Amino acid sequence: MKKFFVTFLTIAALTITAAQAQTPKFGHIDIQQLIQVMPERTTAVSELEKTAGELEEMLGTLQTELQTMYKEYTEKRETMSDLIRQAKEEDIQAKQQRIETFRMQSEQQLQQKQQDLMKPIIEKADNAIAEVAKEQGLVYVFDVSSRVVLYKSNQSVDCLPLVKKKLGIE
Repeated sequence: MKKFFVTFLTIAALTITAAQAQTPKFGHIDIQQLIQVMPERTTAVSELEKTAGELEEMLGTLQTELQTMYKEYTEKRETMSDLIRQAKEEDIQAKQQRIETFRMQSEQQLQQKQQDLMKPIIEKADNAIAEVAKEQGLVYVFDVSSRVVLYKSNQSVDCLPLVKKKLGIE
C-alpha cells in the first residue's frame, strides 16, 4: 500500500509539472507607448517637422504669388485687351494647378518621409520585444494599443517595462 501511495504521488507530481511546463505564457505591450518614449522618435519628429515647415513655407510663397497675380488681374482687367485678359486668366489657372500639384506632392513626400524615419524605430522596438519574449518564454505578445485584445489576464506578462529596460529607456 505504501509503495502504491509513493508511486501515485510521484505520478501526480510529474503530471502537474508537465502540465505547468506546457502552459503557454502570453505577454502584452502598448507599442505606441513604447515608441513615444524612444529617443529616436524625438529626432524623427524634429526632422519631419522641419521638412513640413519648409514645404509649408514654399506653399505660402506660391499662394502669395497667386494672390498678387489675381489682384493685378482684377485691377487691370477692364483695360486689358481680350487676348491679354485670356492669357492672364490662363496664367492664374496654371498657377492654381501648380499649387494644387505641389500640395499633393508635399503630402506624399511627408508620408514617405514619416515611413522612412519610423521604419528603423519600429524595427528596433520589434527586435527588443522579440528578445524579451524569448527571455521570458512567451508564446505570443499582443499589442494592446490596437484595441483588438478584448481581455488580458493578470497572468499575461506586461512587456513594456522589460522592453524599455532592454532599450535603456527609463
